[in-house]
Amino acid sequence: YRRLHTGESRLSKFNQTERKAMLASYTKVLFVRDPFHRLIATFLQGMGINPSFSSFVQEVLDSGMHNGSAAWKPLVSLCRPCLIQYDYVVKFGFLRQELGHLLRRAGLPAGSLLPELTDSQVQWTYRWLSEQMFSELSAQQRKQLSHFYRWDLAAFPFSSSFLSD
Repeated sequence: YRRLHTGESRLSKFNQTERKAMLASYTKVLFVRDPFHRLIATFLQGMGINPSFSSFVQEVLDSGMHNGSAAWKPLVSLCRPCLIQYDYVVKFGFLRQELGHLLRRAGLPAGSLLPELTDSQVQWTYRWLSEQMFSELSAQQRKQLSHFYRWDLAAFPFSSSFLSD
């Protein structure tokens, strides 16, 4: 896009016509992950200063959407899927299958470029972790988390998420 090298990197810096032209010139891919899995990963990476997962979740809920970290903010607030027409949405847990498809669509040899991905092991591990972490939360925290991530759960197919109930 003609203004790509001007130093502007945020879409909000461009007017609507420029944004539309710029976005039309790219293949847009959005990678999504179950919001509860994102919370677990953030907690395990040590971004939460609290010793328990329940305390960490309370910190997330207390910070709200506007003051929270991008690591746990709802994806809908970060990626604007209602405003940007993404060409592909790739769901964590199906990376090998979906990335292979994307590479083939781009005319690249999918098999030789993909890293070794063990989606089934990752899914099993996160299922087990989710059960353990979810059991630490109070009924009120579970309800508040489901409400906090309601738009992500509505926009993306996370039917097996603990927060979908």
